[in-house]
Amino acid sequence: MREILGRRLQRLRDRFQSLRPAQRQTGTPPALLEAALTCATHWQWPVLPGVGRSAADGSRCACPDPDCVVPGAHPFDPGLLAATTDPRMVTWWWTNRPTAPVLMATGGTAPCAVSLPAGAAARALARLDAQGMRLGPVVATPTRWSLLVAPYSLELLGEILYAKDHVPSSLRFHGEGGYLLLPPSAASSGGRVRWEREPSSEPAGPGGAPELWLPQVEAVVDALVEASSGAPGGGSRLAY
Repeated sequence: MREILGRRLQRLRDRFQSLRPAQRQTGTPPALLEAALTCATHWQWPVLPGVGRSAADGSRCACPDPDCVVPGAHPFDPGLLAATTDPRMVTWWWTNRPTAPVLMATGGTAPCAVSLPAGAAARALARLDAQGMRLGPVVATPTRWSLLVAPYSLELLGEILYAKDHVPSSLRFHGEGGYLLLPPSAASSGGRVRWEREPSSEPAGPGGAPELWLPQVEAVVDALVEASSGAPGGGSRLAY
């Protein structure tokens, strides 16, 4: 299965290069297209291009909102419901918009995520590693890190949060109907999105394809709440 996906990815990359000879001449790799195709075909994560930045002013979002709080890093046209794993559609999007950020539609069969401020996330991950907590992929921007988790429903999330005495106010949840900015996109706060921990496959069973292992959301929330409650100084919140 991985060999078939690899050959398909290579054919699409070759097609992209033939469609964009100027880019081939400059030697600039189609990194965003390659990342989008990998997500869509290898991991089966539905993706779509983000709106990106204004061509006239790179600091402004290309959407009509002059006060956009996540410039460039959100869906607009196409909308979130257009997210797909179809490699032909993905290739067409990034052939026409090669600098567009890569967005994953969270929930459904795709991963969800729990995010928190970068500094608190680094400390929390170190603490969880010391405790032997097994984590999945982690997406990092200069300001926030997102821990990918298995898909969950809003009802399940509500039950988990209701059962807690407190939940850090800085946690954000990316579930059904949400989206997540993926590497190597430009972050809305500046800099680039990167993998703090890259996706890795579980060994495949007999005749099966390898699968991505993801922790359950309740395990991650429990661990983050515990880490924040036991922070030096007795803090009960993961500060922004």
